[in-house]
Amino acid sequence: QVQFVESGGGLGQPGGSLRLSCVASGIMLRIYVVGWYRQAPGKQRELVAVDGGGGDTSYADSVEGRFTISRDNAKNTVYLQMNSLKPEDTGVYYCNRKPPTLPWGQGTQVTVSS
Repeated sequence: QVQFVESGGGLGQPGGSLRLSCVASGIMLRIYVVGWYRQAPGKQRELVAVDGGGGDTSYADSVEGRFTISRDNAKNTVYLQMNSLKPEDTGVYYCNRKPPTLPWGQGTQVTVSS
């Protein structure tokens, strides 16, 4: 049974940082292209960062230069380092394959506010 467990969210200050983690079970992440997705209040879920493996990463324009996706295959874990936070980064963050064909986890809430 595939399961993603996201953590690390919380209340962040504008200009601050948060680091999200996503532990996967039931699959071997190293064979997949993985992504972090964000669902802002009242909006559809969107893809914000992708890790294709071997250092191949890509980002949505809205987070380029501020967010960094990485993975630890030995821990079956994907990370999202979020720097220079903005209020528009607020939302629930999820990880999944790209495309997101696996069951969603519960996500982790990120709120950016002063």
